[in-house]
Amino acid sequence: MGTTDTAVPTRVALAYGTGQLGAQIFRDTPAVLLPLFMTTMLGVAPWIAGLVVLVPKLWLIACDPLMGAWSDRVKPSRGRTPFLLAGAILTSLTFVALFWHTGYSSAAMAAVVTCALFFVGSTAFSMFSVPYLAIGSELSPDPHQRTRVMMYRLNFMTIGVVVGVGAAQPLMAAFGGGAAGWRAMGLVFGLLCIGTMMVTAIGLKGVKLIEGAAAPGNFLSQLKQLGQNTPFRVLLTAHFIQSVGQASSYTVIAFIYLYAVKAIWIILPFVLVMSVVAIASQPVWVAMSRRFGKERCYVAAMLGWTLVTASWFFVKPADDVIFAGLGTQHILVLVRAVVIGVFNASFIMLALSMLTDTIAYERDRTGSANEGVFSGIFSAAEKLAFALGPVIAGVVMSVYGFRESTGGMVEQTPEAITGIVLLYSLFPVATQLVALAVFSRYRLPKSA
Repeated sequence: MGTTDTAVPTRVALAYGTGQLGAQIFRDTPAVLLPLFMTTMLGVAPWIAGLVVLVPKLWLIACDPLMGAWSDRVKPSRGRTPFLLAGAILTSLTFVALFWHTGYSSAAMAAVVTCALFFVGSTAFSMFSVPYLAIGSELSPDPHQRTRVMMYRLNFMTIGVVVGVGAAQPLMAAFGGGAAGWRAMGLVFGLLCIGTMMVTAIGLKGVKLIEGAAAPGNFLSQLKQLGQNTPFRVLLTAHFIQSVGQASSYTVIAFIYLYAVKAIWIILPFVLVMSVVAIASQPVWVAMSRRFGKERCYVAAMLGWTLVTASWFFVKPADDVIFAGLGTQHILVLVRAVVIGVFNASFIMLALSMLTDTIAYERDRTGSANEGVFSGIFSAAEKLAFALGPVIAGVVMSVYGFRESTGGMVEQTPEAITGIVLLYSLFPVATQLVALAVFSRYRLPKSA
């Protein structure tokens, strides 16, 4: 089928992609900063901080698929817009609440309240993110058009990383640091979340989506049907394994720059360089996937990411100055940013695009329109992985002797810093290699 009749208008692709900026802030910022907030501001031990993130994510194993099935049932009469609207509003409000209060009576109370808030926020995010992911497979029957749509989504994801990870520390510092800095960051990011996610909710209202027959049977029978889709199972497993490693490394991003690089200021330049390169390289990967196939490009991007991630094992503070205050180690950090920019967003984009292919295959195979259930399972697996990441990181940090504190950072032993470096380098390398081995079994019928 040619792209002329199935092309997605740029305004629709932009409206779809914009929501990922706010979604990425909610996805990344708690994963990266909530453990830091709890261990340095609330006095919560690292392993408990990991559990605080895990408990809501365990609920999402059930919530995401159920939310997808619910949105499938509502879609024929009202579309997926009601889910996007409600999810955008509630997600943003709970994000602000997460970082608003620091004066808890005890570390245990702080952990309980933070966990409850994150539970509500995660449920609200499920209401937005699952239908949002499903829509990506419903905008066009053309697989290359779906890759193009995911390119827009990944570009806004990259901007979200810049804001949610790179700008968080400077923003907190601009508002004086401490509790006031955390509150200001939460409020600003909450406003960004609701603004960008509402662009998607309103912008996609009335856009025609691919129709299909109602998903047969009850929810359990639909899950069984998904299990018969071999390409989906393989992609889901590979993506879950690689996401566990990525989530573990994301958890210690701030710790890496605080304790291993000892240059927290370089986070923003790092993220900016990575993001500019990522956005510039995405059209090239879209063209390459059309020419060489999504699977080959996906493997190439994963291998490139694995190699540069392994190099973080050798990171250390700069002990010289070459120019403009930058030392050799600072320059190597920025070089890594360039390489990561080329590969990181690309394999994520291609994974999401291949997800839409497996859904299209299911639609061709059975005629069932259960995009929400597919998206819910995929989303639940990813969120579970990003919940396990902080737990793994918390356990490793505790084993290596990381010391929690209240009111700010404290010095750490060389052993504690080694644990942080391992979580950012060799552990995600290992999970990526296992994911590649699993993905080698991926086969999608040409008709899809």
